[in-house]
Amino acid sequence: MYASVTTETRTLDSYRGLAPDEQLDEISTLAKRLQGARVLEVNATAFGGGVAEMLGTLVPLMRDLGLDADWQVMHGAPEFYAVTKSLHNGLQGMDVDLTRDARDTYTEYSRLNAEMFDAEYDFVVMHDPQPAGIRRALLESGRYPKGVWIWRCHIDLTDADEDVWAFLRPSVQAHHAAVFTIQAYVKADLEMARVELIPPAIDPLSVKNRAMSDEEVRAVLTGYNIAPDRPLMTQISRYDPWKDPLGVVDVYRIVKKSVPGLQLVMTATMASDDPEGMDWYERTRRHAGDDPDVHILSSEMDNSLDVNAFQRAAEVVMQKSTREGFGLVVAEALWKQTPVVAGRVGGIPLQVRDGQDGFLVDDTAQAADRTAYLFAHPEERERMGLSAREHIRSDFLITRKLLQYLRLFDSLSSRDTA
Repeated sequence: MYASVTTETRTLDSYRGLAPDEQLDEISTLAKRLQGARVLEVNATAFGGGVAEMLGTLVPLMRDLGLDADWQVMHGAPEFYAVTKSLHNGLQGMDVDLTRDARDTYTEYSRLNAEMFDAEYDFVVMHDPQPAGIRRALLESGRYPKGVWIWRCHIDLTDADEDVWAFLRPSVQAHHAAVFTIQAYVKADLEMARVELIPPAIDPLSVKNRAMSDEEVRAVLTGYNIAPDRPLMTQISRYDPWKDPLGVVDVYRIVKKSVPGLQLVMTATMASDDPEGMDWYERTRRHAGDDPDVHILSSEMDNSLDVNAFQRAAEVVMQKSTREGFGLVVAEALWKQTPVVAGRVGGIPLQVRDGQDGFLVDDTAQAADRTAYLFAHPEERERMGLSAREHIRSDFLITRKLLQYLRLFDSLSSRDTA
């Protein structure tokens, strides 16, 4: 098999007082019917991005509930991840030339990973395009693995490139079920026996989301030469064109005209399956120039505590996405009672109720106007922050996501499926 990812221990009882009691009670009831079920989650990276963060909590929670759950990372190489990044971009609407060599590379790595698949599970969940071809490769080789196979799509497919989707669709349809974030992402020509809608969620007990003291927050800021007592705006996202990092710098420059001393922090972890990340990081640095109040940061290690501090310290968090499967960083900031100004795209409107938890915007001018408004109206920031935290508590904590997955597992019979 592949490499298993080591996770921290999680217990369902530790979420009492944070998550709604009715969620926790139903989870416990469902788990009794799924005792001993073997569950495998497969993705492309153990570090960087929301998928890895969610799996780092979901898998140990399943174990705590009596399921035999594992999280493994498929095998790949730079040429494979270059292709899957192109697939990702094409699925999100970019005009991509998917060459014969690229198609062959994807097919070959799917075949190689299928050859390594040597165990049986009741439920197998494949995340995003990278491992999507494995089950198809297994079937084409004459192997029919037991269990229910589920493809989990975290990408905004609304305007997917037709050729890219046509290439991936047979691999998706080789699964028994597919899970999407919202209905708009479900393609009309997808032929699946079962389609579920399960939005992502955050873990309130993770290092990134746990409570922090004012002293801890100040220590993180001063460690990066960020002034704790001056206004701050942040964007926490991968550096790629869909997050519009250059536009974030432009918003900062406009807002600073009315907010003297304003600082901007942008940061991301550089995931191994994102070969474009460093290029966009450098582009963003060049666009920011030598402004000492702009901090363009990156990390190849876990920077969760830093992110937590930045989101808590900021008066406003931005998520200036032009495409966005969901954007967990939005829920993270709202959980910390920080209003968010974000693109009106993908799964973001599920999280930001316009005018209640922050603002939804369509361009740079609107983003700058709404951000400046929040800096000028601290009472509105406080009101929105209180509203936001309760919204996330009820709808976007990891317990709700776990509950929906257990409902799905419970409704599917893996032991009779080939």
